[in-house]
Amino acid sequence: MHHILLIALIGLVVGLLVGLTGLGGGALLVPILVTALQIPAIIAVGTATLFVPTTKIGAAWQYHRRGLIEMRLVFLLALGSIPGAVLGVSCLALLRHHMGDSVNGLLKVMIGVLLITTPSIALLKSYLERKGKKSFRDRLPAFITATNGAVIVGFIGGFLVGMTSMGSGSIIMTLLLLFYSRSAIQLVGTDIAHAVILGLVAGAGHLALGTVNFPLLAALLLGSIPGAWIAAKLAPLIGTMWLRRLVFCALVVAGALMF
Repeated sequence: MHHILLIALIGLVVGLLVGLTGLGGGALLVPILVTALQIPAIIAVGTATLFVPTTKIGAAWQYHRRGLIEMRLVFLLALGSIPGAVLGVSCLALLRHHMGDSVNGLLKVMIGVLLITTPSIALLKSYLERKGKKSFRDRLPAFITATNGAVIVGFIGGFLVGMTSMGSGSIIMTLLLLFYSRSAIQLVGTDIAHAVILGLVAGAGHLALGTVNFPLLAALLLGSIPGAWIAAKLAPLIGTMWLRRLVFCALVVAGALMF
């Protein structure tokens, strides 16, 4: 009973962070499951892949009611992320076939690198803004437009979600902030809505792989669903940039623990 309550509390904290910032789904959950609960990395990834979209459904509805989701951008992201997720899950299945249980060690390293790299990109964005230099988007080749750029971002995020469960909030949200001049709250809503689609596709792949721990998933959702729903209602009323920075710091610490 105490074990279930602890897992539900973990889900609640992650759900609150997801609803407020769009970050912290797989990115924070997987390191906690692997380091604190000693869950094998591939099971943590598979479980988190389904955890994220289920947690974000209620939050996505709250953002939609407030007109804070840009559906065209969701569609463009999904054009890239759906094939990316299928490819990511396929690559993970291939690695598990050839490496067996050793794939858990490889996944831990990959996740650690991603957790440390993501905040670094956000810091670089802030540095460029402070120095008054061109943004990343201004430095890109002319053939990369707002349209195909969103598809590329979606593909990268989709592949990473399929492989590691990370990317639907952390990587994609960071890249959206880097390349698009929308308000932060609108990008959060758009990213959360897209994450539901992406997570369901990647989650279906992990169901086929048998890497989802359903009792663990149920206990996590017990806390995360109400947490994300409440946080999404509060997000437009409070500033969340300070919280986003705090989450980025937590991601770096979590990444270091994965090595």
